[in-house]
Formats: sequence, structure tokens, C-alpha cells
Amino acid sequence: MRRGLRSALAVAAATVIGLAAGCSGGGNDSGKPVTLKFLSLAWQKDSLAANKRLVAEWNKANPKIQVQYVQGSWDNVNDQLVTSFEGGDPPDVIHDDSSALAGFAGQGYLTDLTKLIPTELKSDIPDAAWGTATFDGKGGQGIYGVPFLQESQVILANKKMLDDAKVRIPTVDNPWTWDEFQQITKKLTVGKRYGIAWPLKAPVNKVLNLSLNFGGTFFQTSGGKTTVKVGPQEKEVLQRIHDQLYKDKTADPSTLGMGTTDPLPGFYAGKYAMVPAGIYLRQQVVEQAPKDFQWVTIPPLKGQTTQQGAISQTLSVAADSKHPKEAMKFISWFLNGQHQVELAKGDWLIPTSLTAAKDPSLTTDKDGWNIATASAKSLILAPYLKVNGYDEFKSKVATPALQSYFANKISIDDLAKKLTDDGNKVLERYNK
Repeated sequence: MRRGLRSALAVAAATVIGLAAGCSGGGNDSGKPVTLKFLSLAWQKDSLAANKRLVAEWNKANPKIQVQYVQGSWDNVNDQLVTSFEGGDPPDVIHDDSSALAGFAGQGYLTDLTKLIPTELKSDIPDAAWGTATFDGKGGQGIYGVPFLQESQVILANKKMLDDAKVRIPTVDNPWTWDEFQQITKKLTVGKRYGIAWPLKAPVNKVLNLSLNFGGTFFQTSGGKTTVKVGPQEKEVLQRIHDQLYKDKTADPSTLGMGTTDPLPGFYAGKYAMVPAGIYLRQQVVEQAPKDFQWVTIPPLKGQTTQQGAISQTLSVAADSKHPKEAMKFISWFLNGQHQVELAKGDWLIPTSLTAAKDPSLTTDKDGWNIATASAKSLILAPYLKVNGYDEFKSKVATPALQSYFANKISIDDLAKKLTDDGNKVLERYNK
């Protein structure tokens, strides 16, 4: 999630993790307190403050289990973790996202938490969220992280432009359909203004998640073998975005090479009426937009459904930790409903906790929190989370193929052939 925005922490993380190595003390017969290393990837100001405050609060109340806060970075955390795993001294408690857990679980680097998770914590998080952290490990299928923050895809829109065009403001219960959305982008495309900007520098997860609106999964598994499929359901969102770019000409082709946040200045300036975004982007609009800028959060679009693929931020316990029970005790406290409210607000994301999701501060219409929190009902397990070899498929096959398609260099049939032929060659190595 948002790795490109966090590079400032990368160098510091490498240094701090190195300094922390060998510092994981142990509660033992000498009566010394247990010391747990907690690798946190919090990076936003409010999120950092919440994480550090909670650790300090825990340490004050639990003198026999002390937590050492270690700052990491999303940019390079997995490479650093592999080094620490192989060196035999990883952090005890690990913050990551669920897309990284499958590989680590399969290599035996993480503890299966199934029998360690307290009933109260287990019941406060929906099964769909637990599914994002459930993988096959060396000892069989298990839960290898506690999911606590999730992200949905919404649309940020210039409210004045919608009002002037007499466009219906949708609700979670009555969202825009993709057909309606495409008609609206036509109404909002006037003169040099485009109805929508599609920043697709990193297109794969975004497209795969949105394609679930039409039941497009892109992968199928039979007899334990996973292959790529690109049929009519998978082509729906691909074709609709392409049409906006080149047929309707309601989307600006110059945004294709942009990262998610790059169109915001043009959005504020009125160059684009709408920008698709992860819900966390609301924070930047609140902090950066001109004071008189009127904007609104548009709920997830509907195809056959509003379903989107979900991954989660998670806390895991290293298999090499000498204190898994103490680590789980800290995690269950750190991620209780009250604390997930603070963590969600700090990152502008959706808490997995059912208790937290009911908090008034996360259901207010201010800054679109009601839309963001309610969009959680659209989240289902992202199919690619369960695909061995997905990272290689994504980087070597899907990213360049989708970029070529959206740049109008290949047809959708050519795209389908590249994804299936080249993608299956990659997955075949992992199916063995």
C-alpha cells in the first residue's frame, strides 16, 4: 500500500533494524522482562503518533513485557525481512500487508496464529478479513497475521462541477453503475477539462480489484494448478477504461504514466472533474486543496456488484520469536476496537474491527468518512492473494502488458493473449 510515498523512511529503517538486531531480550528465569521488537510501517504523522503512543502506553502498563518500537519503510520492508529471517533474528512483531504473507508463511518464516488469537479479537474481525491473512504454511493452512486496516477504491469528485452539470450524487445504497459513470464523465468533459483522470503507472492491482465488479477474477484453479484466464468478465473494466481514454475521450491520456497522487494538482485546478483513488487519498485533499475547493467522495462503482478485492495491513509474529504468546498478547491489545479507531484515522483507512467501524468519528459525513467506512461491505478476498507466483506475474507480465494496452499500443485480444500465454509460463514454475 502506497509504497512510493514512503521512501523517506527507507534508509532509517535499514539502520534501525540493524541496530535492533540481537536486542530481542527474553523474559526468563532471571526475572528480566521480555523485550519484543515491533517493526512498524506507520509513516503518516497521525499514524506515527498513534503507534508510538500506544507502544508507550503498553510499556507503562506491562513492565514484564516491554515492546521496542522499530521504524520500517514500505519501500523495502520485504527485502529487509528476508535478510533478518535468514539471519535468524527478525523482529518479533511484524507490520506488513497480506500480499507478502503467503511467501513468508510458505517458507516457514511466520508463526501460525490460529491457536493464539483470543476469541474476543477473532470475533471482532469478519471472516472475509481473516481470509486475507490465511495461507498454506509449512505446517498446513493457518492464519499468519492479524488484519487491521483495509483500503477500498472510490472516486474523488469536484462537487461544484457535479452540481453545475446536475449530476446525481450517489450513495452507498444507490451507487453509480459503470454505465452511469461513463455517461457522467461525458457530461463533465467540457473544453479542456476531462471528466476523469486515470493514473495507471501501477495498473495491475487496481484493475484486478475493480474487475471483481463484473465477476472478473483473472485466475482459475483446478486440480491444484492455477492458470490465468481473461474472458468477457475480465475484459469489462479494461475495455471501459480504454473507451474513456480513446473512444469517449473523457479521460486524459497524459495521466496514464502518473502515480496515484500525481493528478491531484490538476484536480484542484479544475483540469479533471474526478480522480479514482484509494480512500486514504482523502487526507491529501483535506490538507492540500485550496480552502474554497468543494469535493465529495463517490462510493465504489457497481457492475454486477460493487465488490472489490481486498488486501489488509497485518501484524504477524516471526517463527523465530522466542515469545509468541507475549507477542500475541501485545497484538490483541494493540488492535482492539478502540485502538483500531485511532489507527484507521491516522492512516485514513478502514478498520477491520466491527467495533471500531461503528465509532462516530468513522461514520461522520465529514471528509467522506461515512462513505469510506461503509465501503468495507464491498470488500472481498482478492483472488490474486492466493496465487503462488503472483508477484512475478505482476511485475514481468501484467504490468508491461496493461501499460501497452492502456497506451493503445495493443488490442484487448493481444492483451488477453499476453496475460494468458506469458502469465501461465510464469505460474507453471510455481505449480510444480
